[in-house]
Amino acid sequence: MEEKRGRLRVLSANLWRGRADPDALGRRIEELDVDVMAVQELSARQVGVISELLPHGKLEPTAECEGMGIALRHPGKVERLLLRHRDAQAAELVPGEWPGLSAPIELMNVHIQAPHGFPQWRSLARRRDQIRVLDTYLRNVPKRRVVVGDFNATPIWPVYRTVASHLDDAAALHAMATRRRPARTWGPWSGSPRLLRIDHAFVRGLNVDRFEVVEVSGSDHSAILTELRL
Repeated sequence: MEEKRGRLRVLSANLWRGRADPDALGRRIEELDVDVMAVQELSARQVGVISELLPHGKLEPTAECEGMGIALRHPGKVERLLLRHRDAQAAELVPGEWPGLSAPIELMNVHIQAPHGFPQWRSLARRRDQIRVLDTYLRNVPKRRVVVGDFNATPIWPVYRTVASHLDDAAALHAMATRRRPARTWGPWSGSPRLLRIDHAFVRGLNVDRFEVVEVSGSDHSAILTELRL
């Protein structure tokens, strides 16, 4: 990221339990000139291409393809926020390490439990606990931050409304500026029409210059690109 550009490009993508094509994913990172990538449902087969292009951060694939990761162009410390069933991740981007950055930014990667998992009572309990902890953290630890990921919630769901009570929806901000409706991000299979907007980017203390939904070959989710002005 060159200082003269004065921007940060963040890409968030659910890789559909490792099914997303690694080579296509790498091309997408290069085409979009991504600075930070947050991934959900990461498998080992995608780690190589991501880390080659974005060598810093922390990628944590799992054998069950439910891994999480934040990949960075420049150094940054990545820690976990402990959540039931699946932790969130938080990366700290600081001036000096990140050219053009005048104050620290926290970037969080979140994957909220889907409400329809079996048995449903357990999925709903996990979901409630995850959002309770996230709500407390966002309220009690105010920072200039970006929160991205697969929230498994459209804007009418309580999960979305809880996070939106602390931060601004980048897609909604950009839609208001461009007079367009935010695009949907999820469909039942790769290449299918997108039916729901459940992948989100929320911001606090940052200006959104661009928001775009982009296809990721092999995934049932489209990725979301958020460009922030530093």
